[in-house]
Amino acid sequence: MTSFPAIARRVRDERLDPRQRRLHLRNCVHHFAPYGFNATWHHLATAHRIEADPASLVRALAELEAARALVLPRAVAFTARRRLQKREGRRTPATLHPWDSRGCHAIAYCPDPQQHPAEPLPVVVRRVLDACAAGVDPAGRCLVCGADDRRPLRACRHCGVLPGGRGNPL
Repeated sequence: MTSFPAIARRVRDERLDPRQRRLHLRNCVHHFAPYGFNATWHHLATAHRIEADPASLVRALAELEAARALVLPRAVAFTARRRLQKREGRRTPATLHPWDSRGCHAIAYCPDPQQHPAEPLPVVVRRVLDACAAGVDPAGRCLVCGADDRRPLRACRHCGVLPGGRGNPL
């Protein structure tokens, strides 16, 4: 499997056909999709007008990379803590990390691909990670928009994000 940085270099490679570069951007979204693949792709396509402008591929990639850069240090720290816990004999993590606790990278999963936060990905990702670090209960209010009229196991009416990620509450 090719890494996110290797695929990102192909998105930036102007010698490649724009269709190939677009496919490489989709592969980057497969590696990191904060809203889930379909909603993240829809967000990037509409925010950067990917269909109309080949240069927009690089702008969309920059937004995706900026959001991913917020997650990477926390993922590294979590991995280091887990290794220490395993050496101590604790095979089950004391706490799950909010960005990939169910095998997906949907930090703010949106079940409806056309209803997702309108803000840039880094803003939303930072907000969710900071709320999780502060111990905010996702059942009480939306970690993305702050709406406090949450309905259990349903996407937020305001921003479309499902509480706690893909399919289940945190």
